[in-house]
Amino acid sequence: MQRILFLCVANSARSQMAEGLAREILGEGFEIMSAGSQPSKVNPYAVEAMAAIGIDISGQRSKSVDDIDPARIDLVVTLCAEEVCPVLPGRVRRLHWPIADPASSDPRLTPEELRARFRSARDQIAARVRTLNDLSDLPRDPAL
Repeated sequence: MQRILFLCVANSARSQMAEGLAREILGEGFEIMSAGSQPSKVNPYAVEAMAAIGIDISGQRSKSVDDIDPARIDLVVTLCAEEVCPVLPGRVRRLHWPIADPASSDPRLTPEELRARFRSARDQIAARVRTLNDLSDLPRDPAL
């Protein structure tokens, strides 16, 4: 079983959506986790954006990267864009998907603008998870 960890700072939006999407798209044969360097709580807009495509992440919770055993991870996917992503030490394959944080405390943003930001991030992540799925059956050793 391949174990994938999605990381961002708060583990409230991007990595939570990635966790839900990866579970749905990749299915069996993968253990999917998410975490952050400053975990908070799952953003309600993330829950709403995922529910709109039939994926329920309302039972997920924010987790600290400090609680993850690097020896148990095969692939780390970081999702930070403008902020500094957490680092998981150790020998692990890494991917970086720079996706802007859809969450914002800007009072000028309307709820619909926030919803649009979350849908956009969700769709970007979904496209990348689908590509990861398409590549998942490739041999790891180019000589194979």
